[in-house]
Amino acid sequence: GAVETRKELKVDVPPGADTGYSVRIEGEGEASGDGHPGDLYVVINVERHPLFERHGDDIYIQHDISFVAAALGGQAHVPGLGGDVKVDIAEGAQSGAVTRVPGQGMPRLGKRGKGDQYVVLRVVTPTKLGREEKELLRRFENLRQKHGKDRKG
Repeated sequence: GAVETRKELKVDVPPGADTGYSVRIEGEGEASGDGHPGDLYVVINVERHPLFERHGDDIYIQHDISFVAAALGGQAHVPGLGGDVKVDIAEGAQSGAVTRVPGQGMPRLGKRGKGDQYVVLRVVTPTKLGREEKELLRRFENLRQKHGKDRKG
């Protein structure tokens, strides 16, 4: 007959492994008809990350920027897998604009290099503006209209 036992095994998961990847451990499976143990297959299930979304070897993160940074451009420090990465924000950036940071994604399974990190910008509109801030924005809007720029809505 068969005897059920519990055994703790160390499983080496290679960098870049994703959900569905399996690791074979020789001789740790159930016994076959001839009494010799088979192999055990451990199937990986990678949990979702609170900040990053994975697409193959690439990762995506959403990052909030002020409407001033969106209008004027500049740089932002965005979380990356190995620490913050510097991202250039183009002048006139819109919500949903995507910036690519090469080589900052997941390790390529069984290959050299890493995927890329993509930063999806979200322009945040300020709330609870003070009187002076509102006046500056009205003056800005009047200047834009006077010069016929960005006439929308």
